[in-house]
Amino acid sequence: MVKNNKIFTNTIFVTLSALLCCALWGSATPFIKIGYTLTLPDKDVPSTILFAGIRFLLAGILTVLIYSIARKKILLPKKESISKIAVLSSFQTVIQYIFFYIGLANTTGVKGTVASGSNAFFAILIASLFFKQEKLTVKKIFACVIGFAGVILVNLNGLDFHMNFFGDGFVLFSAISYAISSVLMKNYAKHEDPVILSGYQFALGGLFMVIVGLFAGGQVTFGSIATIGVLLYLALLSAVAYALWGILLKYNPVSKVTIFSFMIPVFGVLLSNLMLNEESRVSPVNLLITLVLICTGIIILNYKKEVAAEVPPAQK
Repeated sequence: MVKNNKIFTNTIFVTLSALLCCALWGSATPFIKIGYTLTLPDKDVPSTILFAGIRFLLAGILTVLIYSIARKKILLPKKESISKIAVLSSFQTVIQYIFFYIGLANTTGVKGTVASGSNAFFAILIASLFFKQEKLTVKKIFACVIGFAGVILVNLNGLDFHMNFFGDGFVLFSAISYAISSVLMKNYAKHEDPVILSGYQFALGGLFMVIVGLFAGGQVTFGSIATIGVLLYLALLSAVAYALWGILLKYNPVSKVTIFSFMIPVFGVLLSNLMLNEESRVSPVNLLITLVLICTGIIILNYKKEVAAEVPPAQK
């Protein structure tokens, strides 16, 4: 069993998988903003929550369906995992995305990526100080500072440093909730398949948000193929990215995985600039320095000095 799981701790596999997840999540920012334009002309809070709920309910269904087909059996959670799924769903889907969707509706895609880019800091602090999953070291703090410096730099042209509580503030609360969910996933995945945890927490959280959005008077219009395409893409990226992220967290320290989160804003800013008609543009120089800083942070955190194994004395 251990042999088969070695791939999930392999540095190349972890790096490529984590970067894929970050690229998918980074693409969510411009697609969500486009989804607002297509379906939410007024951007009211109930409709925003309803839009998010539909996305995650669909993501949960797709996760369970796709992986059930792949494994040729219906994926069902253990009875003792149901309460864990509810807790995980509260932080990962309901709290995180209610704050994120409302926040993103009240700020630019660029500024939103800066606030959300702080989640790696929070995840490492929470894992170390509150859950005692690993030690908080100077190396980890330094790696986070270097990585976050890159996040700030890539967004420098689009930042005015004026805090909008219902925009930037809400996205920041979303990042804290996401950090808590990463630590919880690490704990819960010891006793349950992370794919099952991902799929069912999405479905439960999405259903809750749909009910809240509908009761509050939210309305979402699906009047074109483009609208349906955006929704399907958002659901699929959640299904793929979070399930894969959960697997990485199961077999690796939280800090080793979450440090890659600093790449999410890089992908988010690049795609926001390409796809959205917003006022900021990232210079090639800023982008290059940003990538160097973030990669330096990742290398610092993941570097381990090879220790030569002691050769036992010859048997006499």
